[in-house]
Amino acid sequence: MEEEIRNLIKIWLTVIPCLYYCYRVGNFIPKGFTRLIFFLPIISIFFFLPLNLHSPHLLGTTGFFLSWLANFKLLLFAFSKGPLSSHPNITFPLFLSLSCLPIKLQQKTNLGSKSQKHPSPKPKEGPVNYTIKGLCVAALIKLYDYSEYIHPKVILLLYAFHIYFLLELILAMVAALARAFIGLELEPQFDEPYLATSLQDFWGRRWNLMVTSIMHPTVYEPTREIFSPVIGRRWAPLPAFFTTFLASGVMHELMFYYLARLPPTGEITSFFLIHGFCSTVEIGLKKLISDRWRFPRVISCLLTVGFVLVTGSWLFLPQFTKSRIDEKAFEDYAAVGAFVKNISKRALEIVV
Repeated sequence: MEEEIRNLIKIWLTVIPCLYYCYRVGNFIPKGFTRLIFFLPIISIFFFLPLNLHSPHLLGTTGFFLSWLANFKLLLFAFSKGPLSSHPNITFPLFLSLSCLPIKLQQKTNLGSKSQKHPSPKPKEGPVNYTIKGLCVAALIKLYDYSEYIHPKVILLLYAFHIYFLLELILAMVAALARAFIGLELEPQFDEPYLATSLQDFWGRRWNLMVTSIMHPTVYEPTREIFSPVIGRRWAPLPAFFTTFLASGVMHELMFYYLARLPPTGEITSFFLIHGFCSTVEIGLKKLISDRWRFPRVISCLLTVGFVLVTGSWLFLPQFTKSRIDEKAFEDYAAVGAFVKNISKRALEIVV
């Protein structure tokens, strides 16, 4: 674990000069493909940096922040779009933070103005909420000790809740650091996804909202503009929506490659293609029938969450066991536990 921490520090020390280079390039190279060419070496580096880690938790977070968020934001910045182009006089510390983290500017930010035009939404979750989820994660980790007595399908279902709780906790910790040190607010990542009433609602408004916000300008909008002259603006969102799911599947395959270091099997992409196809059909039907008929909310919620869990248990969640990612995660927990015990023992010896 100590070696992993050292590698993590080296990675982020490498990120700082890389993003400073992009920051300076953005000041004197005109927007467009010329600026993009200057960014391509950094984008390539960000794809390779996570390979220096092996811990699923550190690797997954670093891969998401660099290979996905930072690279997609740099792609937008090359054409003067996205959060990195939101203010003409952006400082480098703010540029650095916005590049790598799922951050929104607070209502009052030191950017030369008293307030932002559109204040950031306040996260709904509070300390009690996160405490409960933390206890749930701890309970799940303990429950895995008895996995030999639990049906494998139930274990996969527990993994689904584990991933959801853990993602919220990790982002909450990063949010606390962002607020404390740089006065910025992280975007809320989830909005009660278990209450989603449709696949469009689940993926577009409730689950991993930062991914949604970054995929929309980088994939959805360009694809919609390409198809609008062909099939019209009314129907152009359908192929755009499906293409966004395809891109998300590819990026998830990359994340799993980081975690497992095994060639992609295509099952992750298949999961997103199925959801992309079903979501596209769902949106098309909504356009045809408008609001003339719909399922009761409770039924819609059960069907949506049920579909996500069934398809996830079929294609997505088994990758954690097939690739032994879950075993690596348990090793992380054991290492952290040993580290805490060692620190506590040393502290006790000092006191005594």
